[in-house]
Amino acid sequence: MAVGRILRFDEVRGYGFIAAPDGGEDVFVHANDFGEQRHLVHPGMRVEYEAAEGDRGMKVDSVRILDAPATVAGAVRSSAVRAEVTSADDDDDVDVLTRREFVTEITEVLIQHVPSLTGAQIGQIRQRLVEHARSHGWVDL
Repeated sequence: MAVGRILRFDEVRGYGFIAAPDGGEDVFVHANDFGEQRHLVHPGMRVEYEAAEGDRGMKVDSVRILDAPATVAGAVRSSAVRAEVTSADDDDDVDVLTRREFVTEITEVLIQHVPSLTGAQIGQIRQRLVEHARSHGWVDL
């Protein structure tokens, strides 16, 4: 197993590339290779993987996320903040999510409740929801 970093990853198209640790050819990786963690993938993330030669170059055979994604910690933190605000019964306190936290939560809901959506459809839905949330001050820029 090699250890590399996600070089780039297109959430809408559902694929990206891992920078090979030896400086060799970048390795193609598809969102589905990450299974249920596919929505957590982002550039710079460390992964452990096995690769094989494919029709168009190197591609992942198996991959595992090594870094604890910041988005998970952010989502947990934002949930805790929302719980505190709700329990305080103070209508003046408003929980404003970062864009990343908001997008992560949207993605999780869509994947869990509408699994037939494609990556492109999820990307379009997220974009519209983020624009709407920004116009109402629900998310930070």
